[in-house]
Amino acid sequence: MQPSSPSPLISVGRLAERLDEVTVLDVRWRLGGPPGAQEHAAGHVPGAAYVDLDTALADPPGDRGRHPLPDPARLQDALRAAGVREDRPVVVYDDWQGRAAARCWWLLRWAGHADTAVLDGGWGAWVAAGLEVATGPVVAEPGDVVVRPGAMPTVTADELPGVVASGVVLDARDPARYAGETEPVDPVAGHVPGARNLPTGANLGDDGRFLDPAALAEVYAAARDRPTAVYCGSGITAAHDVLALEVAGMPGAALYPGSWSEWVTDPSRPVATGRDEG
Repeated sequence: MQPSSPSPLISVGRLAERLDEVTVLDVRWRLGGPPGAQEHAAGHVPGAAYVDLDTALADPPGDRGRHPLPDPARLQDALRAAGVREDRPVVVYDDWQGRAAARCWWLLRWAGHADTAVLDGGWGAWVAAGLEVATGPVVAEPGDVVVRPGAMPTVTADELPGVVASGVVLDARDPARYAGETEPVDPVAGHVPGARNLPTGANLGDDGRFLDPAALAEVYAAARDRPTAVYCGSGITAAHDVLALEVAGMPGAALYPGSWSEWVTDPSRPVATGRDEG
């Protein structure tokens, strides 16, 4: 990884070669899953500090959704505690095929730390490669990163219908949630009218790694050269689609941070149901 042109993905082999040159963050988390801190203590990439998604990478739930963007000062404190430095590349991984890691990647990029990458294949790929595993807590040397919000584009709920009209809005949730056939978390089922369904699973091959750039460019063909915004349930997995678009050579998609969990807090906002036929 070069600071002038950082890659959004890094392979396990490349990370193993560069461990002494990068800061590694473990952000294992999944909705309803086991506590990530315990999994980190049981085994992690050597030197990787654990960062908790709920407390470090999001503000408390409320009118802005279930995982609103974190207060910049709190985010800066958490990143510094994890050892993130201004002049040092960062690699982020999880065990959820990059979905939680993409949130951390996006936040670091939003905060102005451009040289940030996601470990392709995550923890599973690291273990499968037979690479060194460390255990126990990690106390990082404090970093000096400065959070400068705004380096990645976002859209608000009020702006989203305009993107529907002029470009493409992508819903990164599973088809059944998009269609309103099931809603296990939020109080209202359905999707933003006019949004297209592009679940995060479409970004991945059978091995859990991201598809190659050409294949991803085909997946996102409808978004080429058009204003694009992405949302999901609470702004976590939508970052996975933003990452995939960048891998495909189509950077610049805006994240709707509040996502569906914020959209439905206002009963005046319209709701659509049914499968995506586009």
